[in-house]
Amino acid sequence: MELLIKQRVFSWTDTYDVYDETGAAKYFVKAEFLTLGHQIHVYDKRTGAELGSVHQRLFTLMPTFDLVIDGRTRGTVRKKFTLFRQNYEVDFRGWDVEGDFLGWDYRVVQGAQEIMSISKELFRWGDTYALRYSNPVHEFPGLLLVIAIDAANCSDGD
Repeated sequence: MELLIKQRVFSWTDTYDVYDETGAAKYFVKAEFLTLGHQIHVYDKRTGAELGSVHQRLFTLMPTFDLVIDGRTRGTVRKKFTLFRQNYEVDFRGWDVEGDFLGWDYRVVQGAQEIMSISKELFRWGDTYALRYSNPVHEFPGLLLVIAIDAANCSDGD
């Protein structure tokens, strides 16, 4: 199964449209305007209901984000300082994440089992990520994780 996460190019904030493998719009992602740090909300495209969010913690050495589902913080993603590839400390569902040198491809594993893969699609207008997973229960948590990783990569200069 797959989600395609496409960033809107002409937007004042981080805004994404998320499509399933059939091309149907499934989620809408929008960051708050004029906030300290990233405050990103995920909505069901059909109903407009907020399903979860990603909130950047302020005053941390490395970019750190809380993953919120049903109004409760369910996990944290912190970018690690590394020289040769993207790496993240993840306290979320027992998952570990590692990226490649360019920060375009990631594997999410739990123990020795790969849960999902995240890849940045090249030659697309705006940032576009493909999230590939085999278990549907991992879809929404995986989406929050992709959003947090993208925000962490954008926060390097902050």
